[in-house]
Amino acid sequence: MSGTTQSYANHAQYNPLFHFFTSPLALIFLVWSLTRFFGDPSFDTGYFLVGALALFGVVSVSRFSPLRAQDRLIRLEEQLRYRRILPAALAEQAIATLSPRHYIALRFASDAELAGLVEQVIANPALKSKEIKQQIRNWRPDTFRV
Repeated sequence: MSGTTQSYANHAQYNPLFHFFTSPLALIFLVWSLTRFFGDPSFDTGYFLVGALALFGVVSVSRFSPLRAQDRLIRLEEQLRYRRILPAALAEQAIATLSPRHYIALRFASDAELAGLVEQVIANPALKSKEIKQQIRNWRPDTFRV
């Protein structure tokens, strides 16, 4: 994404090896193994099915475990940012109220608009990440997410 300004429209990042190669192949192998197993149940097709399930599980965990760790880091970074930028009472209320999905969406908000957005999310905790991100006017890029 170098050379372009990050915004809501272009902030999603893809890992081509995962999104366009490993994950589709694991899914194709799983579907193929299921089809073979239910078409001709035997030890061999069952063995392939177990292998396909294991492979699909490994591929999934290899993607979601780092994302979960990043979510925890984002939450910590944002809590520190809130304590630095927001009034103390609002920062404490945000830390006590916001969910991880809120922190992840609000990380893109500039320092100037953060307080207003945090107040909106506290008032309406049902706001989805997409709705929060769409309200951000001065986008603060995050290019480190995998």
